[in-house]
Amino acid sequence: MALPMSRSEYDVACLTVRLGAIAQNYRLLRDRAAGAVTAGVVKADGYGLGAGEATRTLLAQGCDTFFVARLEEGIALRPVAPKARIFVLDGPRAASAPAFVAHDLVPILNSQEQIEVWRRAARGHDAAVHIDTGLSRLGLPPSELSVLAAEARQGNHGFNLVLVMSHLACAEDPASPMNAEQLSRFRTALAQLPPAPASLASSGGILLGRDYIFDLVRPGIALFGGNPQTATPNLFAVAARLTGRVLQVRRVDKGDTVGYGATFRVERPTTLVTVALGYADGLMRALGNKGTGAIAGQKAPIVGRMSMDLVTLDATDIPPASVMPGAEIEFLGDTVRLEDVAAAANTAAYEILTLLGRRVRRVYEARS
Repeated sequence: MALPMSRSEYDVACLTVRLGAIAQNYRLLRDRAAGAVTAGVVKADGYGLGAGEATRTLLAQGCDTFFVARLEEGIALRPVAPKARIFVLDGPRAASAPAFVAHDLVPILNSQEQIEVWRRAARGHDAAVHIDTGLSRLGLPPSELSVLAAEARQGNHGFNLVLVMSHLACAEDPASPMNAEQLSRFRTALAQLPPAPASLASSGGILLGRDYIFDLVRPGIALFGGNPQTATPNLFAVAARLTGRVLQVRRVDKGDTVGYGATFRVERPTTLVTVALGYADGLMRALGNKGTGAIAGQKAPIVGRMSMDLVTLDATDIPPASVMPGAEIEFLGDTVRLEDVAAAANTAAYEILTLLGRRVRRVYEARS
């Protein structure tokens, strides 16, 4: 069921998702990867922004291939994209293999064990193979790749190989020698297997250049406005804007403390605003005394610890006309950029988006 497309007068917290920005980001990535299939990675509920709405937006742009992490995500996505190819990154277990077939989902086989499961349960059906080229997470290690290669030479791999993929460990850093090393390992692996479409690049890999593109690319965070190479300017349009409303404005005197643990002490007469957002909504506790909000386009520091439902800002330097109960404060969006929030919380943009709580109402806008 689609989430609401308009904001309620009762909302005190809101996540505005700009579907036009997702479409714009997809087109930019597709142009960068010209000649390759540009898939959409919509795992983790579309990086927290809504997998259904994101998928519909991407379908309208001509995207016909999607990646999710979990089987249940693929099952949920199938009615939204009935004709699309949907790859499931986790791969199958013996108990789950029949569901892959029933819902026409393509497993990504990450181990010899998963290959055997798929052979027994769905011989002849489509599957992808994941080769570990250095991330040491999921994927076939060299010993298991050798077994698969030998079986393939004998015509005995037992499934329809539709994709060979790997995943870069350091794509966010174009200068990392690990990128070229993994590229070389991937090419070596491909040479051992029957001809099949290949995929190495996710968002950051696309920006590394043509050598990393191959036949299919798998952008995720860049679709949703994140910068996959944080040392360079962000090329992608803001797709998410998180706001809360002021509940209370108060004046405190020099020497007063703010929040649990009294971790912040004011050094001047100060105007504080208390806003209806907290870590239960995904505004990370690590942002206490480090993050910012924006009032009428002007940044104001978060002071004191984050609470479960509330956050307090120092609004002393904001024009008083903008500081009143009901005023909207931006914590993520046009003024407070995603990468800045991530840096303040000492984390990645991926975590900021995927932690956004379901209590925050999602509102979808067509504009970019």
